[in-house]
Amino acid sequence: MAKLSVDQTLSKANSCAKKGEIEEAQKLYQNVLQAFPKNGRAQKGLEALRQQHARTTTQNPPQELIHRLLGHYQNGRLSDAEKLAAFITQEFPRHQFAWKVLGALLGARGRKYEAAEANQTAVALYPKDTEAHNNLGHSLQELGRFDEAVASYKRAIALKPDFAMAHNNLGNTLKELGRLDDAEKSYTQAIALKPDFADAHNNLGVTLKELGRSDEAEKSYTQAIALKPDYAEAHNNLGNMLQELGRFDEAEASYKRATALKPDFAMAYSNLGITLKELGRLDDAEKSYTQAIALKPDFAEAHNNLGNTLKELGRLDEAETSYTQAIALKPDFAEAKVNLMELLTIHTSQKQSSQPIVKVDQEIKEISLSDVCAGALANGDIVDLIHKASNIIEKHSLDIVTDLSQTYRRNLVDLNCTRHKQIFDKFNFIPEFCFGCYKVQIEPRSVVELIKLYVLFDQITLSENNTRKCMVEMRSEVSGFYKGLIYCSSLSEAYEIADYLAVIVKERFGSELSLAVKRGCSEYSNAFPDYNKINKYGAQEMNYNADRKPIEDDYDSKNPKKYNNIIRPSLSCLSLNDFLIMRNWIDYAKGIGDSTAYHLNQSEVVSKTIYKIAKSRLQKHFWREPT
Repeated sequence: MAKLSVDQTLSKANSCAKKGEIEEAQKLYQNVLQAFPKNGRAQKGLEALRQQHARTTTQNPPQELIHRLLGHYQNGRLSDAEKLAAFITQEFPRHQFAWKVLGALLGARGRKYEAAEANQTAVALYPKDTEAHNNLGHSLQELGRFDEAVASYKRAIALKPDFAMAHNNLGNTLKELGRLDDAEKSYTQAIALKPDFADAHNNLGVTLKELGRSDEAEKSYTQAIALKPDYAEAHNNLGNMLQELGRFDEAEASYKRATALKPDFAMAYSNLGITLKELGRLDDAEKSYTQAIALKPDFAEAHNNLGNTLKELGRLDEAETSYTQAIALKPDFAEAKVNLMELLTIHTSQKQSSQPIVKVDQEIKEISLSDVCAGALANGDIVDLIHKASNIIEKHSLDIVTDLSQTYRRNLVDLNCTRHKQIFDKFNFIPEFCFGCYKVQIEPRSVVELIKLYVLFDQITLSENNTRKCMVEMRSEVSGFYKGLIYCSSLSEAYEIADYLAVIVKERFGSELSLAVKRGCSEYSNAFPDYNKINKYGAQEMNYNADRKPIEDDYDSKNPKKYNNIIRPSLSCLSLNDFLIMRNWIDYAKGIGDSTAYHLNQSEVVSKTIYKIAKSRLQKHFWREPT
């Protein structure tokens, strides 16, 4: 055989050996040795194949290697442990324990796919190893393969019914799948098998909270902490529970305990910020959010929460920056987008922003309502307005919606409606403040007229700059479809504005609209019909019962207003937020059969929810197409 032919044969043999084609490699080496019995390369090749075969058929590595591996692992030298475990699995591929250790190490280092493969090998080598099935379940859960993880945990439990850890891990996966009742059973079983299992008590608390069983959840968190006083996550979860129950002082203490135990606990700092804001301590809340962000700069929720606090403090430029950062970190963060759009109804960005919401809002605000709709308000003006704003959104390819159905022009008066509604709901009487609250209600006959009214409300000047809103009626128990409201602080003011509105509507619309003076909120009138009966001259049929005053005073002493936030009036302009609400009005109009909607250049339904609500109203309330 020629020298070149020998080289080619040896090269091919080496290639076969690397590919695992052992028999072919042996044959090629032997062919060389038959012709050249003293060929060293062929001899070494055959010897390497014999050693490889010996390693493959040997189950266990030397004990010294295993001791070294455990030493690295137990002393936190994870990189060294991983390298050694990988070496052992290569040299002794049927040694199941090494695969288990390698799977754990890869998982700890965030290499999820490789960890799952190692754990699958460990299970395949010894299918009766309950711990290996549990480890595989954890790897699959980390990869989001929850159904497969459930199967692995269940196999572990079938092999070892008293395996408390597997029951707990099964509960975690079932919770991820939304199977909360099943998760509760798994945690309960884990605790029955191991009553001092603090993690299972904490996890049970999380599940009970999601099931709405607050008292039981609180007990589970408390038990977890009793078993493990330095359990920072349980302290944080207890804080969440207490915050949800309105026990803010206790929640603050829990969060502070969590951060004391775990100073880098960014989530607990953010949660503490929420509680401090609820307690009215806005400066402290800001510091807490800032600390959360310092610990975790990509914490989108903390940036959003900081934005809310800065807005309440009146630092609107900084609030805009926080919301923008939250969206940059989490592009699908709907809450931050809504918060940014609502901020822009009271704030115009003072800088050129690359944030699409800000850019689109800036351009929409440049549409002058006075120029578009000067003088008499014609249908064509409204079509043109919608067309211009739609083109801006389309130009920037901005894919955004809102669930809102009401636009506001707010003044500096805080009506404090949340407080009044809480008293009404709790004690079933109308608060004193609401007997001095009146509204002028006007009812447009089509969605085009509703948008005209929006423009009119933006342009008219009232001496007190009264808060006004335009809306589509979503409440099933309240009649009517399109409404505009102006809020007044006295009956005389309401009638004065009503008279003025009647004149200007006829002048700008070219026709009259249904207009009435009413009292306060419709919910009050539904419960107490006499409340909404207005006597223009003299005493009203229903007046405040002074005997209720001590109840209100007691409520206020127990629920003091936490802080006086800086109120900013709404800007006079068309904003992105308002235009998105108008798109919802168009969907509503289509739902009730208002044909004017089809003139407004919106071919698709943007809000299927509002469209369905509108259609359902026809079952109870009669709609008549305007003539």
